[in-house]
Amino acid sequence: MDAGDNKDNRRKPKKKGKPERSPGRWAVEVFFIAVALSAVLSLASDRALNGAGLIAAFAVLLAFVLLGIFFDVIGVAVTAADEKPFHSMAARKTPGAREAISLIRRADKVSSFCNDVVGDICGIIAGSTVAVIVVRAQTAFGSSAMVTSLLTTALASGLTIGGKALGKSFAIARSTQVLQLVGRFLHLFSRKKR
Repeated sequence: MDAGDNKDNRRKPKKKGKPERSPGRWAVEVFFIAVALSAVLSLASDRALNGAGLIAAFAVLLAFVLLGIFFDVIGVAVTAADEKPFHSMAARKTPGAREAISLIRRADKVSSFCNDVVGDICGIIAGSTVAVIVVRAQTAFGSSAMVTSLLTTALASGLTIGGKALGKSFAIARSTQVLQLVGRFLHLFSRKKR
C-alpha cells in the first residue's frame, strides 16, 4: 500500500458548528407555524368582520390582500438579495445589517414562510372575506348572488395578482433596500431582548 492510498482512506474532519436540520423537521415546524398563524389571523378577521358593514368588510379584504403582497415582496427580496452590501454595513455597525445577513443565509425558509405560509393564509382569509361581502351585499342591496360573487372575487383576484406582480418586480430591483428595512425592524426587537 502506498502513501496515496493512505490519504484516500483517512477520514475528513467534520465541520464544527450547528448540526444540519432535516427538511422533514422544517416541514413539521412550518405546519405548526401555519396552523397557529392561521388561527390568529382568522380570529382577527372574524373579530373585524363581526357586525361590520360593507365598507369595513372591504377594508378587511384590502388589508389581507396588502398583507399578502407585503410578505411576498419580502420573500422575493430575500432570495434576490446579495449578502455583500450587508457585510460592509455590518462592519460600519449599521442597525439591521446582521439581521439582513441572517435572513439571506436562511433565504429558503424565509421565502417559504413569507410566500407560502403568510401568502396562502392571507389568500384563504381574503376568500372567506369575499364570501362575507357577498352575503352583506345581498342583504343590503338584494342584488343577484352570482353577479356580486363574480365582481367581488374578480376584484380580490385582480388586486392580489396585480399587486404581487408589481411587488415582485419591485422586490427584485430593490432587494437591498427592502431587506435593509426589514433588518432594521428586526433589529428593534433584538435590542429589546438584550
